[in-house]
Amino acid sequence: MSRRPPAGRVVTLYTAADCGLCLEAEEELRRLQQRIRFRLEIVDIASDESVLDRYRERVPVVAVDGREVAAAPLDLRRLRRALSS
Repeated sequence: MSRRPPAGRVVTLYTAADCGLCLEAEEELRRLQQRIRFRLEIVDIASDESVLDRYRERVPVVAVDGREVAAAPLDLRRLRRALSS
């Protein structure tokens, strides 16, 4: 029997304009949403100076329920594990 994560799980993808890796990460997360329940929030790091300072050179970055679980380059297996637990 497979375990399903809580429906209230929030995944935040920190992105930047013109970031090809960010687009790939978003596509992968949207594919994962078809199998794993979570709410996806996309944050453009340019929208907030403190977020920009934190992630400027690291996007894409993925956080699950506020805990950073993946950064560029994304390890998709690790990301899937984090979302499935």
